[in-house]
Amino acid sequence: MAKGLGRGLGAILSDVEESYVKDISKNSEIVQEIDVNKIIPNPYQPRKVFNDNSLKELADSIKTQGLLQPIIVTIDDGEYVLVAGERRLKATKLLKQEKIKALIVDFDLTKIREFAIIENLQREDLNVLDLAESIYELIEEHNYTHEEVAKILSKSRSYITNILRMLKLSDYSKEKLKEEKITFGHAKSIASFDEETQKKLVDTIIGQKLSSREVELLVKSYKNSSKKDTKNIENSVKNDEIELSNFVELIKEKYGLDIKSKGNNLIISVTSKKNLKKLKKIFDI
Repeated sequence: MAKGLGRGLGAILSDVEESYVKDISKNSEIVQEIDVNKIIPNPYQPRKVFNDNSLKELADSIKTQGLLQPIIVTIDDGEYVLVAGERRLKATKLLKQEKIKALIVDFDLTKIREFAIIENLQREDLNVLDLAESIYELIEEHNYTHEEVAKILSKSRSYITNILRMLKLSDYSKEKLKEEKITFGHAKSIASFDEETQKKLVDTIIGQKLSSREVELLVKSYKNSSKKDTKNIENSVKNDEIELSNFVELIKEKYGLDIKSKGNNLIISVTSKKNLKKLKKIFDI
């Protein structure tokens, strides 16, 4: 499967727009005027901040010369979705114009989403939880392999695996990770524990200011302790079973009753008046 490894969404959309602009020059009739209020902004637009002064200058230019290059939209579920030209759309809205020139194209929004995720992955300020969510979405929804994601990020496959472990964190652990009270190194060590144990470990990490290495040792001791507890429980059950079995044999030998054990229950069969008298004597009835 061919994928745009390493290419940002901005570059992809620029390529799309450039190819369609050539068609516009050949046939001006394919451009339509549509209502600006019926256009949904590109949900995957990589640019989040638009300079107000720059938009004002563009609006003034459109007011004077008109919109020289139409925006590009596609139709999804009966609605216009912006593919390219968000600055032009915003500037037109600044002028309070109701219509805008647009080229309607057949474009797969799934591909836009895919490239947007890739671009998001390459942000230096992306926190580890958002990174984990983006990687998961790329793998689950767009069928990327761990190796392909590792190539995009220039990381090892084991790094991708450890990042995905962040999705196993409890809400409490995730919150402390976001607040930078614990680190990625801490988090990957505790991710396999249940919610209650994670909270105990997180509070210990924060309270005692433990390093990642110290947490690894702490986690190892927790796992060893858990194994010992399990073994002790198993031994206790076995001992209880032995004691109950001995008690049954003692009752049989001393009173001659038809008695047996089933799990933690004693079952006594009363087959004669003689047996009933023995029971009354035992319970002092």
